[in-house]
Amino acid sequence: MPVTADQQAEIDEQRAETHTTRRATVPGMEAHLYTAHPVLDHGFVRVIDYMGDDSAITQAARVSYGRGTKAVSNDEGLIRYLMRHWHSTPFEMCEIKLHVKLPVFVARQWIRHRTANVNEYSARYSILDREFYIPAPEDLAAQSVVNNQGRGEALQGEEAQRVLDWLRSDSDTAYDHYEAMISQDGQQGLARELARMNLPANIYTQWYWKVDLHNLFHFLRLRADAHAQMEIRVYAEKICEIVKDWVPLSYGAFEDYRLGGAQLSGKGIECLRRMLAGEDVTQETSGMSKGEWREFMGVVKIAS
Repeated sequence: MPVTADQQAEIDEQRAETHTTRRATVPGMEAHLYTAHPVLDHGFVRVIDYMGDDSAITQAARVSYGRGTKAVSNDEGLIRYLMRHWHSTPFEMCEIKLHVKLPVFVARQWIRHRTANVNEYSARYSILDREFYIPAPEDLAAQSVVNNQGRGEALQGEEAQRVLDWLRSDSDTAYDHYEAMISQDGQQGLARELARMNLPANIYTQWYWKVDLHNLFHFLRLRADAHAQMEIRVYAEKICEIVKDWVPLSYGAFEDYRLGGAQLSGKGIECLRRMLAGEDVTQETSGMSKGEWREFMGVVKIAS
């Protein structure tokens, strides 16, 4: 289960408290505060705190750009202008702090986004729980034949069952040995900071992750993408739902220009113009590599 009975009691206590404030609040985010949204088999995402709203972004932009923004008639238009022209600073006026429970191998991907403040659960000080990510059978897939860092078709039958059995067995065995090593029953017991190295990468860890909206959008653009690994993508998709309730105007612009948009190179724009003029453009005449051409054609087909 994502949260224990004790953790749920703590969450309920936090949600029962209310505070009077003069700062901007957002009803949608107030509803999310402290709630643990389940992700994967034992993971979750919950909002601990947030700062700012859509108006904080437009307020900062108008201070920054002064009279130049007067042609924009409303906040939504200004936010879409900022997103369209990659003016990132105003979006940095909003921040969010999340409590995330996730498998260690997902955390290692996540931490590559170095533009946030992170404080992780310490396995030097505390004992990790016996909780491991075990994929659903439909998520067990073979190596992709076209993408060296992706997965292909799902494993079937006996092979899939054998992999699941190994994952469960290896995880339990590693944790049994971890407990035996740190035990002080009839022995000194190995230090926790050493014993943890025996645990597999599918064990769950937790952290607090605080990030501004500009850098959060960058994270979501990469990790909510269909090409991202499923195990981190489901976290990004859950955060997208939260952000939509927090800054709906900004999320709408992000969804339109980043998640739903496409970026073309100079060669791509030139090829598109040639195609619109009626020319039969091929990869050989495009000046693009095979990979670039494949990605370009994916965009053209969607747009056509």
